[in-house]
Amino acid sequence: MKLTNLPSEFQEALPILEKIKSAGYEAYFVGGSVRDAILGRQIHDVDIATSSYPQETKQIFPRTFDVGIEHGTVLVLEGQKEYEITTFRTEEDYVDFRRPSQVSFVRSLEEDLKRRDFTVNAFALDEESTIIDLFQGLSDLENHTLRAVGIPSERFNEDALRIMRGFRFAATLNFKIEEITFKAMVDTAPLLEKISVERIFIEFDKLLVAEYWQNGLRAMIDSKAYQFLPDLAGKGEQLETMLTRLDEAFRFSTSEQAWAMLFICLEIENIKSFLKKWKTSNDFQRTVIQLVEIYHLRHAGTVTKQICFKYGKELLYLVEELRQAQGFSTDFKAIERVDQSLTIHDRHEIVVNGGHLMQAFGLKPGPVLGELLKEIEFQIVEGTLANSSVEIITFVKGILDNE
Repeated sequence: MKLTNLPSEFQEALPILEKIKSAGYEAYFVGGSVRDAILGRQIHDVDIATSSYPQETKQIFPRTFDVGIEHGTVLVLEGQKEYEITTFRTEEDYVDFRRPSQVSFVRSLEEDLKRRDFTVNAFALDEESTIIDLFQGLSDLENHTLRAVGIPSERFNEDALRIMRGFRFAATLNFKIEEITFKAMVDTAPLLEKISVERIFIEFDKLLVAEYWQNGLRAMIDSKAYQFLPDLAGKGEQLETMLTRLDEAFRFSTSEQAWAMLFICLEIENIKSFLKKWKTSNDFQRTVIQLVEIYHLRHAGTVTKQICFKYGKELLYLVEELRQAQGFSTDFKAIERVDQSLTIHDRHEIVVNGGHLMQAFGLKPGPVLGELLKEIEFQIVEGTLANSSVEIITFVKGILDNE
């Protein structure tokens, strides 16, 4: 089979393949980019595999960097573009279910492709736009089936992260996981405990923001793989509610929104502790916690000036989307109205700060000063105090005179 329309990303990289071939070696586009080209999906990264060994690749191109040369990968700079070119390779036994004990370079494309995870990721594409399909991946694409290459249990024992990748591909491609492949996922799921949480987070996060996230989450729940993920053991029923509470057509706008909804369904109290175990950034933790706080505030009442000022309309919109997806009442226009009515959107916009008050009234740092600053902010947000030096100083003088 040939690709009738070669994507521009491949067309731009064709000179790379031709240079390698003219030097006497084989070279192909490989992996997910070929799959996406066949499906007509957007291509992100163009991966190239070759029979040339790393040192041979470096002799072909004048500008290269060793980005993973021990694994056979050389970064080639061509014009304004960068391409990762990897030597065909085989991998010896995986010593810890995540890393091969040894990588061996080979000249055979078949040897390289048969070590890959799923048949739909095991394509190669040559410079003539001919698709090399050694494992019936085209048939699986046509049937919307996700099938492991070769013996499924071997693939997942080699790298248990492939289990999470399988759920993620089910979510992005809307494919059904083939029966024997799924059974192997179930059987090898305990190996997920040996995989770094950072790698698992990346796959789970991609699953949640995928177009068909319900499909991926359904597979994860049915396999009970969640039992071997940090703090998710015994949470099957709560994960189920994530599928039942939201409209089938709903898609998450951001990762933070997706994880916030996950915590709402899980009824997790200490979100920060949970996300620390997943080794997420402080900024990510902060935003997710804020979204959950807003969700509960909205459940209790309407959007106020104080809520809008504290969290910002962007986060309020994300929560309103979650409410809408569950059939709750929403008011996006009210959020916009309240936001526009605010005279300040950040406390740093207040023209008087603690230093000014200390100088004007002889105050010292401490609880009294802190409470005064809070009260000034509150009144300005409410619209009962103008954000001007004269008005604020007069307001503070009135408070201090009455004490």
